[in-house]
Amino acid sequence: MHPEVDLYIAKSKQWQAEVELLRTILLACNLEETIKWGQPCYTINNKNIVIIAPFKAHCDIGFFNGAALKDDKQLLVVAGKHTQDSRQMRFTNLKEIEQSKSVIRAYIKEAIDNEKNGVKSIPAEKNGIVVEELEIIFKKDTPFKKAFAALTPGRQRAYLIHFSGAKQSETRINRINNYKQRILSGIGINDCTCGLSKRMPSCDGSHKQLKK
Repeated sequence: MHPEVDLYIAKSKQWQAEVELLRTILLACNLEETIKWGQPCYTINNKNIVIIAPFKAHCDIGFFNGAALKDDKQLLVVAGKHTQDSRQMRFTNLKEIEQSKSVIRAYIKEAIDNEKNGVKSIPAEKNGIVVEELEIIFKKDTPFKKAFAALTPGRQRAYLIHFSGAKQSETRINRINNYKQRILSGIGINDCTCGLSKRMPSCDGSHKQLKK
C-alpha cells in the first residue's frame, strides 16, 4: 500500500468509502499501487493498468487499454469523442461496487492478461483530422513535416486535436508555432519534459509538464 494513496483518501471529501473499496479490490489483484496525475494508479511491471478517477457525479476506475477488453457486460464507457484506448467503469454508490466485485476482478484480470500478452486495441479509424494551416506550413518546412511524421500516431493525433480545436485560423497557426520546437524534438503535447522520461506515465507524478 502506497502512503501517498493513504493521504489521498484521507483528504478526500467525496467518494472516500468508494475509493477505499476499489483500492482493496485492485490491490487484491496483485497490482502495484502508486500516484500518477494526482490519483491512485495501479500498474504491473511499470505498465499502467487502471486508475481510480472520482468525478462529481460518479466514481470511476479507468482502464488505460480498455478498448481491448471484451466488455461482455457492456459496462465500459468512452469518456469523450476523442478518446482512443481508455475506457471507464462508473459507479454512483458503494452498493454498486459491492455488487460488482467479481465483475471488476474479471475485467482487471483480462486487462492484466492483455498487458502481459501485448494485446492492444485496434484503432477504429485513422487520425482523420486535417489542419489546413499545418499542411501549408509543411509545404514550406520539410524538416518540420518529417519530424511530425516521425511522431507516434497517438502523439500526432493529440497535436491535431489541439490545433484543430481553435476556431480562428490565426489561433491555429499560433498553436502550431508554439509547439513547433516540441515536435522537432520528438516530444508529444502531453509528454513530460522533466528530463527523466519522455512519457508522463513513466514519471512519479512530481514533475510538471511544459505548457504553452
